[in-house]
Amino acid sequence: MTERARVTGIGGVFFKARDPVALAAWYREQLGIEIQEGGTYGMLPGAPAGGGGETVWSVFPADTTYFGGGSAGWMVNYRVANLDAMLQQLRAAGAWVSEKIDESDFGRFGWAVDPEGTRFELWEAPAGDASKASA
Repeated sequence: MTERARVTGIGGVFFKARDPVALAAWYREQLGIEIQEGGTYGMLPGAPAGGGGETVWSVFPADTTYFGGGSAGWMVNYRVANLDAMLQQLRAAGAWVSEKIDESDFGRFGWAVDPEGTRFELWEAPAGDASKASA
């Protein structure tokens, strides 16, 4: 039996706000999330099972299109060890998967939509990154 691709952790939690800077400041002051003054994102400490690193926490403008065309006010970024295998597996299961793959110094990113229409992001950390977990 072929081993299925799987999520190895949460890479980030993203959500929309009418005033991202003010809301991020509130989270910084009230919950202690490490966000720079005037910023809209920070890092949550902790090591996911099977990997290391931090989790990105970020507020986006209410009119962002980054979360796709659905009505969800949030999006989760899932860590994966092999982005290509995960995207192939999702396509084979009939899920909508974006043809776009972003590659940068931060790694490789892809997107898909669950059966209820909620877009999610998949992240394969760059080779050698401590947050890259094995499958």
